[in-house]
Amino acid sequence: MKKRTVSRLKKRPATIRAAGSGAPLKIVVSEKDIRKRVRELAKQINRDYAGKTLHVVGVLEDCFVFMADLVRALTVPVVCSFVRSQVRDSDSGLVAMREIMYIPTVDAAGKDLLLVEGVLQSGVTLDHLCRTLLAQQPASLRTATLLDKADERKNDVPVDYAGFRVSGRFLVGYGLGYQEQYRNLPFLARVP
Repeated sequence: MKKRTVSRLKKRPATIRAAGSGAPLKIVVSEKDIRKRVRELAKQINRDYAGKTLHVVGVLEDCFVFMADLVRALTVPVVCSFVRSQVRDSDSGLVAMREIMYIPTVDAAGKDLLLVEGVLQSGVTLDHLCRTLLAQQPASLRTATLLDKADERKNDVPVDYAGFRVSGRFLVGYGLGYQEQYRNLPFLARVP
């Protein structure tokens, strides 16, 4: 019987060209490092939720790749759902306001919830979503984020599971986009 050979993927360069501008994107976190970190987080979540059904709630859109890989690595029973929040600024002339529109699709009462974000920056949106879900009296509510930008926090929100702590960098890839591009990159890169 003949041995089959599998062609190996070429190693990705440390920089790639940004679409349109031709400017290089600098890879900050490799695909391999992301996979390793997601497995570590899943291992911790599996321990924390052993014997329970976990309801994973993704905050669209930045979370979708991270959440997909995370739930595939979980061994506890999982139910997935998504929410979308939209921040709208309004100015009445006297007071500038920021309104968070929450489109609920989650029945949280009595359930163990894991709210998953792609990037946690100010914490304003996550704080609002947590308060909204807590009002439904879940059994528990924890948070997970791919990127934690703690130095940009305006609201003190707990982060139970953080993939990578970063500071002052705008990153794309692995579900995170810029002008709706780059979400398909399997690594995290800095935009010039």
